[in-house]
Amino acid sequence: MKKVAIVMGSDSDLPVVSKAADTLKEYGVPFEMHVYSAHRTPEQAKAFSENARKAGFGVIIAAAGKAAHLAGALAANSTLPVIGIPVKSSTLDGLDALLSTVQMPSGIPVATVAIDGAANAALLAVEILSVSDDSLAEKLSRAREAAARKVLEKDAEIAARCNA
Repeated sequence: MKKVAIVMGSDSDLPVVSKAADTLKEYGVPFEMHVYSAHRTPEQAKAFSENARKAGFGVIIAAAGKAAHLAGALAANSTLPVIGIPVKSSTLDGLDALLSTVQMPSGIPVATVAIDGAANAALLAVEILSVSDDSLAEKLSRAREAAARKVLEKDAEIAARCNA
């Protein structure tokens, strides 16, 4: 099974990206976490993304706040799918990171999830890997079925309590 790379621009992003790690663990997907900055360690970020496929990665998740150029910088140097997580900062509540992550030029795509949306980033990574892994596809189907059952149970509870 291919690994997922979780790259954060700063260790202050760890509380956000830990949700991605937890989700990947639930699905049994191996991952590595790294801290590389598009601005402070551009050569290391470039080297990592250039060698990610050879290192056994199938997807890169990149989390950054403020200017949030990390996902784009990694995508510019790899043909692996890159999923950006815009991280909320105190300055503009993450809108700056969202716009920096989602507004990529043609030819360098970055899939972008919601601000602080690390769990969905991990789920998207699992979905990408499931294209060539039937066991992951089955785990995803079971999780969706379980989520639907929970909603229907809540519906039944509300209907029993509130409907005349």
